Amino acid sequence: MLGRHLLGIYEKAFNQSDIWPVRLQKAKNAGFDYMEISVDEQDDRIERLYWSRHQRLQLYRQTFHYEMPLRSMCLSAHRRFPFGSADPALREKACDLMSRAIEFACDLGVRVIQLAGYDVYYEPSTPESVERFVKGMTWAARQAEKSQVMLAMEIMDTPFLNSITKYLHYERKIRSPWYKVYPDLGNLSAWPENDPAAELAKGISSIVGVHIKETKAVKGEYPGQFKCVEFGSGCVDFPARFDQLERLGYLGPYLMEMWHQPGQDDMEQVRKSKAFIERQFYTALEG
Repeated sequence: MLGRHLLGIYEKAFNQSDIWPVRLQKAKNAGFDYMEISVDEQDDRIERLYWSRHQRLQLYRQTFHYEMPLRSMCLSAHRRFPFGSADPALREKACDLMSRAIEFACDLGVRVIQLAGYDVYYEPSTPESVERFVKGMTWAARQAEKSQVMLAMEIMDTPFLNSITKYLHYERKIRSPWYKVYPDLGNLSAWPENDPAAELAKGISSIVGVHIKETKAVKGEYPGQFKCVEFGSGCVDFPARFDQLERLGYLGPYLMEMWHQPGQDDMEQVRKSKAFIERQFYTALEG
């Protein structure tokens, strides 16, 4: 727990070679309440959405045994297969992945599927790609409604959807109670045009989860650094953000987003980072 909040850990914080029982036990030993599973662009992670019911049941039993639920999913596979693509085959694949992710979430008890806020990633963004993105998100939200699974857009590392203000534009278009926002404190803080305090206040009624991540700010020709930044060495004012979210009455979960680096002791890095975040949080409460 982090104060009154559940505190989760991203799957990629641990050694990628770990099997699920090891990964779940590590998260439990480090004192987390839940884990966020990744379904990214890699074939082996996409394959998870095609698991048999027996394979899903096996993982669910492991989460139950280790008391480490999978409460959220980072579904970034749509970066490779985007809803906004000009290629109909890629858009068809995007729909298939979305349907399977919702089914997976229902079977494993995942509450929130976090979506990557890109209309396209490996293609040029155009008015047509944005139109296809809105159409795809509207369709996805309707599928999620049927199963009572929450979809939540992450605030991203590219200009297309790098603020809650931009997210709210799409929320108004899509108009679904099952389509909300999952801000990343690092990404939100890294863009010079953002006022993180104003952004969180503007979107508080739509926030269903918050990523805790460190970043280095975009400045001039420097593109910023959005991954693998050690906590405390970047631009995020964690006490200010925690203080504001508490004052806004946010009671949802926090998720520490980290990436294990080769040669590192993953548990040492996770414990060190968790201790840092706890200090920032309680500093905010004391202030």
